[in-house]
Amino acid sequence: LGAVVLDFFKSKNFWIASVDDDSSRTKADFSINFRLDDTWPQQEAHIHEQVAAGVGSEKLDGIICVAGGWAGGSADSKDMVKNADLMWKQSVWSSSIACTLAAKHLKEGGLLMLTGAWPAMGATPGMIGYGMAKAAVHQLTKSVADPKGGLPQDAAVACIMPITLDTPSNRKFMSKADFTKWTPLETVAEKAHSWVMGVDRPKSGSLVKVATVDSKTTFDI
Repeated sequence: LGAVVLDFFKSKNFWIASVDDDSSRTKADFSINFRLDDTWPQQEAHIHEQVAAGVGSEKLDGIICVAGGWAGGSADSKDMVKNADLMWKQSVWSSSIACTLAAKHLKEGGLLMLTGAWPAMGATPGMIGYGMAKAAVHQLTKSVADPKGGLPQDAAVACIMPITLDTPSNRKFMSKADFTKWTPLETVAEKAHSWVMGVDRPKSGSLVKVATVDSKTTFDI
């Protein structure tokens, strides 16, 4: 999803800074690598240092965090805690660092977009760690949207909650699924661009369900 969002914004002539564990995968104007073996505070400090060096005194129109992944495991799984740790790193670490970046580098009236998951609005017994992490991102969205949450004046935060994204990985592991119920990555990228531009932007703190039926996608609050 990140690569598709990047390409879409580049096609609209945006200057792009990308944070990734492998900058060779991006076409960003400014790429920042982070180290997977760093602690959470170490990752934040490194990313902040690099963003400040690349952005300087300029403010950003939007900060979009689509980092994440998937791992399963119920309470009786030997990998439940291991997988939960990975999910927390991929979703919660990245989202929280995006929030602190927004507090410093997002322009007034800018957009912070985070990525949750619709299934995490309820029980996720077969993927407990995933559900915990995505539910935490939902809570983070609400907290940062509060007037005391720390965002610049008139800036907004919204969290998309996809059901299933049409990614190469999902197609590989769920090859017999009904793809007409999967959301195209380009559709998400287009919506993110609209929100950054202030078009049909949801109220700050919104948790937005992203659902696709018969290849038609809706974004519902």
